[in-house]
Amino acid sequence: MGVDYYKILQVDKNAKDDDLKKAYRKLAMKWHPDKNPNNKKEAEAKFKQISEAYEVLSDPQKRTVYDQYGEEGLKGQVPPPDAGGAGTTFFSTGDMPGSFRFNPRNADDIFAEFFGFSSPFGGMGGRGGGGGMRSRFSGGMFGDDMFASFGEGGGGEILTINVKPGWKKGTKITFPEKGNEQPNVAPADLVFIIDEKPHGVFTRDGNDLVVTQKISLAEALTGYTVHLTTLDGRNLSIPINSVIHPNYEEVVPREGMPLPKDPSKKGNLRIKFNIKFPTRLNEEQKAGIRKLLAA
Repeated sequence: MGVDYYKILQVDKNAKDDDLKKAYRKLAMKWHPDKNPNNKKEAEAKFKQISEAYEVLSDPQKRTVYDQYGEEGLKGQVPPPDAGGAGTTFFSTGDMPGSFRFNPRNADDIFAEFFGFSSPFGGMGGRGGGGGMRSRFSGGMFGDDMFASFGEGGGGEILTINVKPGWKKGTKITFPEKGNEQPNVAPADLVFIIDEKPHGVFTRDGNDLVVTQKISLAEALTGYTVHLTTLDGRNLSIPINSVIHPNYEEVVPREGMPLPKDPSKKGNLRIKFNIKFPTRLNEEQKAGIRKLLAA
C-alpha cells in the first residue's frame, strides 16, 4: 500500500469532502513551516505529506486509483484504469508502455489555493515571526460561509463567518477578545466589516435590486419585454405595455435582496430605462410623428 494517506490526514476511508477539508485545514495550519521555525525540517516533510494526501483524497479519480492500487498505482508501478481519459491528471513515465504516474503539486500552491494566501504566519510580524494576519472572503450576495486565519505569536486559529443572506455593506461581525494582545491588558475584539463586490448587472439600494435597460425610442413607445437572469439563476421575462418615459420605473415585487432579519422575504427589483433618442429626423419623419401624436 505504501503511504497511508488516510492515516496522514487522520480520517477514515469513508471520509467525505467536508471531513477532508477540516482535516487538511487543521493539519496544514499545525505543520506549516512558517509556524515551526525551530523544527522546520520535520515541519516541511509533514506539510508536504499532508498536502499530497489531501490532493489525492480530495480528487475522485486519484482517490479511486489510490484505493484500488495504493501509492504504487498513483506513481506508475501499476497502470491506473482509464488513465488516458479526458481530464486525466496522470502522466506517462516514459519507461514502459501504459505506465502512468501521479505528479504531486507544490504544497505551498495547494495551501494558497485552499486558504487564499500563501502563509498566515508571516504577516505584519515578518515571515516566521509573531503577529500577523490574513483573511479570505469569498461568497455571493445570497450568503455563504467564509473563514479567516490568524497567526499570533506562532499560533494559528481558524475563525468561521457564516454570512447570512441579505447582509448589507457595513455589517459588522465581532469576535470578542480575538484581536491584538498586550501585557496586563485584556485582548481586543476582532471586528470584520462586510463589503460588497460590484455586480455586472445589478446594483443594490437597501433591500432592492436596481437594473438599467437600454432601449430605443420605438421600444419605449410601443412596448418592450425585459429579459433578466436573477442572482440565483432564474430567467425572468417582464412585459411592459405602458409607454416608457425617461423617468419610468418598473417595479417587480419580491425579486430583490433577502431581508437580513427574515430571508424568506425579499425587497423589490426596480427596472430603470435608458432611452436612446434619434440624433436627427428629416422633415417627412417629423411630419409623420406629428400626425401620429396628434391623433
